[in-house]
Amino acid sequence: MATESQVTAEHFTQEAPKAVWNTEPARATTYSFPSMEPLRFVEYPRNHLLMPLRKDILHRAVVYEGDMTRQGTASTKWRADVHGSNRKLHAQKGTGKARAGDKKSPIRKGGGVAHGPHPRDFSTSLPQKIYDQAWRIALSYRYRRGQLIIIDNEISLPENASTHLISDIIKFHRWGSEFGRSTLITDQPNDALFDMVRQVGNQAKILDRKDVDVKDLLETGRLIIEKQALDRILAHHSRDLVTKAAKALY
Repeated sequence: MATESQVTAEHFTQEAPKAVWNTEPARATTYSFPSMEPLRFVEYPRNHLLMPLRKDILHRAVVYEGDMTRQGTASTKWRADVHGSNRKLHAQKGTGKARAGDKKSPIRKGGGVAHGPHPRDFSTSLPQKIYDQAWRIALSYRYRRGQLIIIDNEISLPENASTHLISDIIKFHRWGSEFGRSTLITDQPNDALFDMVRQVGNQAKILDRKDVDVKDLLETGRLIIEKQALDRILAHHSRDLVTKAAKALY
């Protein structure tokens, strides 16, 4: 029989069981537009649509995008830029008037502007991997809340469709302003569809995939996005994952 000391030694020499993490992918349903009939299930990696919510990263991304859009073209003229003579208007003393320089002085009408704005660059920097994470965090936030509606086919309407049709579709599916408005994202721009959605702009808005920002993903109550557009967005903003995978090979 094994002694108590031998049993204790064998107990401590056994390897501890390794933790097994849940690696189940994110599963989503695709729908047919405009009937919204469920078609099939699709799967996405957890680091695409199951990212933990990071409000700090989302805030940095939105501020970064806002700074990039600021024009910074405001411009004024200092006294050296104003056309006119440099002659002093009157003597420094003896006239009973306040001291004054030339007519281009900032204290005179038509003179230069003191400390006025000049063209500048308001853009700020943000690491690319942080910005890519912000995209996936925003999409994951929508996915968890059931606000990511994936269209298997294209978001399109018949050629003879009117504005009333898109309005009825939005109202029937509860996508309008009463439920937080909606953002439609397409992979290929359709001028007729874009015009019709813009005419009901208080209910929804539509964007081409190339014009979408992180702010657009968070602005309205839900996202109605074509699967092809979603796949391309995720592929474009997963470069940090590709870098990690490449480093793991070496």
